[in-house]
Amino acid sequence: MDMTSTRPYLIRGIYDWIIDNRCTPYLLVDAKAFGVRVPRQAIKEGQVLLNIAPHAIDRLELGLDEVRFNARFSGVSQSIVAPVSAILAIYAQENGQGMMFPAESDADAVEEGDGEMAESSGTSVAPAGESSNAAQSDEPPLPPPERIRPSLRIVK
Repeated sequence: MDMTSTRPYLIRGIYDWIIDNRCTPYLLVDAKAFGVRVPRQAIKEGQVLLNIAPHAIDRLELGLDEVRFNARFSGVSQSIVAPVSAILAIYAQENGQGMMFPAESDADAVEEGDGEMAESSGTSVAPAGESSNAAQSDEPPLPPPERIRPSLRIVK
């Protein structure tokens, strides 16, 4: 039986969890993936880091196929589109807790939707480079995550 991807549901769930815990949700997106629409100046090392906190964006749509919203970059409102398949991680800026997803090229080795929950005492999710976007923090960037094979873990 073919089922839809779990990725969009996990993204929505983690987003709600981050907001409910009064943290700032960030999306790490593969800017080279087909269908990604972001300002070129926000792309660093082929990735873009997007602050998707309600106060930083407008008209957020967490759809089954893509994430859409409007955000300001250098004072100019832009329409942002990120296909769900291009989303590499969603995590809280304050503590790095969230979920990483396999890149599309890695999806053959791991069933789509599998991810690893980051814990504050262990792995933190962080981008390879910071981007300039709405509500950017003055804190230094976290180190890049180790390249590990995604897996599921039971969290109590």
